[in-house]
Amino acid sequence: MTLSSLGHTWILDLDGTLVVHNGHKRPEGDSWLPGALEFLQSIPNEDMIVIITSRSEEYRSATEAFLVKHAIRFDHILFSAPYGERIVLNDGKPSGLTTAYALNLERDKGLPAEGLFSIDPEA
Repeated sequence: MTLSSLGHTWILDLDGTLVVHNGHKRPEGDSWLPGALEFLQSIPNEDMIVIITSRSEEYRSATEAFLVKHAIRFDHILFSAPYGERIVLNDGKPSGLTTAYALNLERDKGLPAEGLFSIDPEA
């Protein structure tokens, strides 16, 4: 997927996408899925990161501590999200730029090492 050179807002699911699903409930705690840590570290500082999770608020401090421990920058974390679909509505730019994308990744498989996104410096 080729993205514009404009700033981006990354809306990322936590469990099953970035970390092992329900890993926070295991004695050893959260663990990164393959490629997730590297992906998060590759997001430019100018971009916004919003993490969404169905975890209840009781897991907020432990979740945030895990992210801070791994030097993961985030702007917002939304807890207690419903288990159903996540729907994004956004307006398209008059230039024709697509302003919203969605990818459904297989649970607990991680992210590709590279090639998921590229930036078009002309867009």
